[in-house]
Amino acid sequence: MIDGVIALYIFMLAAFTGYEVISRVPVILHTPLMSGSNFVHGIVLVGAMVALASADSTLARIIGFFGVILAAGNAVGGYVVTERMLKMFVSAGSRAAGARAAGTKKGSH
Repeated sequence: MIDGVIALYIFMLAAFTGYEVISRVPVILHTPLMSGSNFVHGIVLVGAMVALASADSTLARIIGFFGVILAAGNAVGGYVVTERMLKMFVSAGSRAAGARAAGTKKGSH
């Protein structure tokens, strides 16, 4: 029982600390921070796969499988969001040049 209370306390402390840290990050640092968190999600995925490989009961395998699925979705989603954010930083001149290049490619076929 005490272990559960301690785990809940650590989780609540981590959630509060994470919220406080993220809320104070300047807007200019969100993209690098997202890239760093994608790296951490990849490590979580590897940990979930190791836990699944060492599972010895059916329930542990089911929970491990869902852990791997959720960790993979979180990592892939993070990279998708980062890619979208990076596309927002493309300058208007680069967009116009890209549109012209795409137009010439279409017309040449």
